[in-house]
Amino acid sequence: MTTPVRQRRRTLRQRLLGFITDAVERLRAAWSILTTAQTRLLNALSAVRPGHSARTGAALRAAITVFTRSLVAFDRAAMAFAERWASTDLPLIYREGAWTMLDNAGRRTSLFQWTDRHRAAITAASAQYYADVTSRIQQALRRGRAFLRAAQDAVRGTADRFDPAALRSQHPLDTVLYANNSRHPVDAWARAAITWQAVTTANTGAARTALDELGTEWVEIRDGADCGWTSHDDPDRANRTLRTVQDALTHAAAHPHCQREFLPRLDLIGRTTIRSGAPL
Repeated sequence: MTTPVRQRRRTLRQRLLGFITDAVERLRAAWSILTTAQTRLLNALSAVRPGHSARTGAALRAAITVFTRSLVAFDRAAMAFAERWASTDLPLIYREGAWTMLDNAGRRTSLFQWTDRHRAAITAASAQYYADVTSRIQQALRRGRAFLRAAQDAVRGTADRFDPAALRSQHPLDTVLYANNSRHPVDAWARAAITWQAVTTANTGAARTALDELGTEWVEIRDGADCGWTSHDDPDRANRTLRTVQDALTHAAAHPHCQREFLPRLDLIGRTTIRSGAPL
């Protein structure tokens, strides 16, 4: 591989890393509103003495009000992230993938235009990823409200000892729930999800550009040496193989943190005897 091509690949990775790092930091900042509010509420309720005095009731209501306002603040910050990510960042990432494909082919980046096909591709991807992120936000809000109800019940109960550690363990708002009900730290989920979305979007832009602007149905795959084509453990290894653009669009990435990249193969235009997946 020539040095200019290596440099272009390095530049794309650096730009993607910039988008990913910024997005993860914004998500982390939004979630910190929620986790800080949980700690603040637990500390406040720990100081509330049992009983039904006016002073105790006022302190309880004040602590609950602060937490409820924090839920609203989290919702606003997290949704602002989701809207910017889907409407602004992902289209820029798609274009970066398209531009890099053209660079690697030695063509002018001005060849890329937002055609109907490109717009349709990024609209579909953005809608899917917006829904994925917002579903996590709604899940966090539901869990936050469930924690609040549990905390209120606990502090109003007859038990002599209020146990904030047990409440935090039962309602860990610094985690997200996966489909199998396993809990994962917000930071780990955010980095995996954002990386997946960014790499998939960039590679979708690259593959569509290979077909539409460059007129080739073939791309060369660069990936981790052990990465499979459809998933990390797929025995069909991806690195240094030839794939059709349609296959590339179907499997723009194999797993979170995937390093997959597509390179144009203009020398294969019109070839019909190549098998998709053939090694170089």
